Amino acid sequence: MTDAHAAVEAVWRIEAARVIAGVARLVGDVGRAEELAQDALVAALEQWPAEGVPRNPGAWLTTTAKRRAIDTIRRQQVLQKHLPLLAADDRLDDPAFELVLDQEPIEDDVLRLMFTACHPVLKPEARVALTLRMLGGLSTDEIARAFLVPDATVGQRISRAKKSLADAKVPFELPVGAARTERLASVLEVIYLIFNEGYSATAGDDWMRPALCEEAMRLGRVLAALMPAEPEVHGLVALLEIQASRAAARTAPDGSPIMLLDQDRRRWDRLLITRGLKALARAEELGGGPYTLQAAIAAGHARARTAAETDWSDIAARYAQLAALTPSPVVELNRAVAVAMADGPAAGLEVLEPLLEDKALRGYHLLPSVRADLLLRLGRRTEAKAEFTRAADMTRNERERTLLLTRAAACD
Repeated sequence: MTDAHAAVEAVWRIEAARVIAGVARLVGDVGRAEELAQDALVAALEQWPAEGVPRNPGAWLTTTAKRRAIDTIRRQQVLQKHLPLLAADDRLDDPAFELVLDQEPIEDDVLRLMFTACHPVLKPEARVALTLRMLGGLSTDEIARAFLVPDATVGQRISRAKKSLADAKVPFELPVGAARTERLASVLEVIYLIFNEGYSATAGDDWMRPALCEEAMRLGRVLAALMPAEPEVHGLVALLEIQASRAAARTAPDGSPIMLLDQDRRRWDRLLITRGLKALARAEELGGGPYTLQAAIAAGHARARTAAETDWSDIAARYAQLAALTPSPVVELNRAVAVAMADGPAAGLEVLEPLLEDKALRGYHLLPSVRADLLLRLGRRTEAKAEFTRAADMTRNERERTLLLTRAAACD
């Protein structure tokens, strides 16, 4: 790969959202805007190696994409009522147009793009794919590799997502009132899903996919800069930063997982923790919700220099608050772990047992995994072995499967 090609890829990853958002404001269709932005990317790959990287590459891409959009409108005689306005825009032929673009506000456009890509009309997997494509600048094959699905599957998800937005006539605008609250929840959920897949890969040979964690944190930081008064945005950023701080300590040199209580906390990233705690303070000051509570739980671990110093009673109490705020069997399972650490494995098992009948957790491998650990701590080794083995059969992650089978064997 030439230096120019590398520059194009780097610029695209950073500027994709701005370019697509700027064009979407002109054409009013995010699907068409993404195609035009891709055309500009192809043009850059053709021209930059020969002509050199422009002084302002992001503006170059936006200008090229916008001009192609206008050429298409003129050529196809579409949107007749807009043609006089477009033809009268002298900036289109002005060599200084790139400088003008630098002065145009882009924050609202990027925010509109984020809310559009995460529209509730789309299924969660489609929102994730479209967000990574439009806001992360990831290619189809990169997204496919990240989630261990065929390229064609990701391509179909993205195509269908754009078609669904067009068919539903979703406008390229910022929602207001209740619609904005609903859409913000969707945006936060997508960023959270991306991070979780990077933090604990659901399948494959790797325990983590750091690139997805980094992309989710980047999107979270962008959203926090665009919506500084939203407490849950800061709460999510805090959660991601603090969770990500453990990355270096979560795997051994051979890639095998290291559980939280066994991690060398000296390897935790103190800068990420500091940033996370700052975001948490801001979220709590504004009056946060579930993400802020989860961040506070993560902060309880981050503030403890050793596992023994962890205030498990406080963490259990916060999980109880979280369960009251957003009832969920997964939250209740996490509360069982915290209660077991605070009050002993029997108390944790008492919280966990009702979950065995919950249909939502029927295929969730962490339920038998947690139960196995509590049984083992109670000396019920035969039962623990059976549960570790059952959990291993349920997970699709090879690293996790190996760990669970190793723990099952140790019960002997």
